[in-house]
Amino acid sequence: MQIHHGLQIPNDARGATVAMGNFDGVHRGHQALLAAARNARPDAPLGVVTFSPHPRRRFQPDAPPFLLTSPAEKARRLARFGVSHLYDLPFDAALSGMSAEQFAAEVLAEGLGISHVLIGADFRFGKGRAGDAVMLRQLGEAHGFGVSIQPLLHGADGEYGSTAIRVLVEQGQCEAAAAQLGCWHSVSGPVVKGDQRGRDLGYPTANLAFGEQITPCFGVYAAEVTVHDGAHKGTYPGVASIGARPTFGINAPNFEVHLFDFQGDLYGAEISAGLVSFLRGEEKFDGIDALIVQMDADSALARERLAQARIPG
Repeated sequence: MQIHHGLQIPNDARGATVAMGNFDGVHRGHQALLAAARNARPDAPLGVVTFSPHPRRRFQPDAPPFLLTSPAEKARRLARFGVSHLYDLPFDAALSGMSAEQFAAEVLAEGLGISHVLIGADFRFGKGRAGDAVMLRQLGEAHGFGVSIQPLLHGADGEYGSTAIRVLVEQGQCEAAAAQLGCWHSVSGPVVKGDQRGRDLGYPTANLAFGEQITPCFGVYAAEVTVHDGAHKGTYPGVASIGARPTFGINAPNFEVHLFDFQGDLYGAEISAGLVSFLRGEEKFDGIDALIVQMDADSALARERLAQARIPG
């Protein structure tokens, strides 16, 4: 998959059929949009038009981190669904100030040269969110590209959506979030150096920074860890801890995951730690010995849950 930042794109990236939106999580609703885009013009390359930073960050700069997927994880998921071109547009003052007409003409038609665009029925665009799906269809006719409107996809518990999934993640409802995502919700990023306490406890961990990703419910999880690069590339079972580590008097949210039966150095490697099952909430222990006893029990339970785990739906 080619990733294009801005409107300076090569000629072979023009003429694509694109799905357009934020695609945070690349959930089952997004996946249906991608499938519809592929079917609309099977002869054209499949692309996605998305925006960085997420428009919510520009309009709510003080909002806490809320993304389900890091940019790298979103790109990986889109590639798995056959996307050939990811058009990552900078959502800056110029773009956010464009009228709906300008966006259709200057970005979609002239800048990207799209042949067809798929949008969800609730898609809004242009300054003040003035443009809607019906308007885009009219503008497409004027500027030479086709427009298809995809009805919102519903599952057993209602409409698929990033907002609903964020709530589930914050509640530690791993299986319910996975039912909407089609995969385990994951915390992703490069492995960073932590305080190395886990190594002293017999549980060495890989540490990740949340960055702009949402912080899941504090507690301990069975985890499925994918190492995307380096000598240890592959998928490993493990147990993850999210929280403020009250036993050690530390308050900043922290993510660390122990990979079972693993030996090696993961510093700097890009990993995704899928949260498969919530085991228990965060606790403060009287001492290190009590903590280790609980970690042993957590690991045993995590192995059991991983052996039984199936993504719903």
